[in-house]
Amino acid sequence: MPIHTVTTEPGITEVIMDHPPVNALDIATWYDLADQLIAAGRNEETRVVILRAEGRSFNAGVDIKEVAALGDDALVGCNRACYAAFSAVYDCEVPVIAAVQGFCLGGGIGLIGNADLITASTAASFGLPEVDRGALGAATHLSRLVPQHKARQMLYMATPISAEEMGTYGQLAAVTAPEELLETTYEIARNIAKKSPSILRRAKEAMNAIDPIDVKRSYRMEQGFTYELHVRGVADEQRQAFVEKRDADTSK
Repeated sequence: MPIHTVTTEPGITEVIMDHPPVNALDIATWYDLADQLIAAGRNEETRVVILRAEGRSFNAGVDIKEVAALGDDALVGCNRACYAAFSAVYDCEVPVIAAVQGFCLGGGIGLIGNADLITASTAASFGLPEVDRGALGAATHLSRLVPQHKARQMLYMATPISAEEMGTYGQLAAVTAPEELLETTYEIARNIAKKSPSILRRAKEAMNAIDPIDVKRSYRMEQGFTYELHVRGVADEQRQAFVEKRDADTSK
């Protein structure tokens, strides 16, 4: 299964993405991720969730080939499915730790930007290639991770940054060697899991209630611009160029 949930220690639940080659998720898998995150939080035995991935990538966003092949239906489906998955991280009833082992792009930024804590290996990198893919989205979440002008630079240039640089912005709970990432993440999770479950759940609810940014509304607005680009025909060329492994026509 591309998404599966395991509990290896009391109070700690892992939701794992395993969809080779790069964890680029299709519509059904985004929804499955959302469902499993919500279910993990609703389990009264769970005190903290670790969201992680297998393979060389944490998450490479949506399945561009699916969107290119199915057109309107796939674009609407991806928008709704990503919205559901990002919201599931945010609304999970317990703290969510995102453990990033490789590159984290597009939808991956949406996931970690809504997480409560983030750990990363030194092999991790973070980016929004959306402008090169004919889409907009997750700038909402990127803006929670890096300063405003850095977010704009990353968006306009579609260039990633390293875990080392991300760490300088104070948004990572830990940066470790790749082989130490899971254990380091568990050390943090164990610390959280020792707390009162009732207080933890209210703390998560309280942090969301006082959040200065309405991440759901702001992300939904970004998705509207994505659909506008599609209607104008600009996005189709960018996506097709990606599928065909060629340079896109950027005259429009």
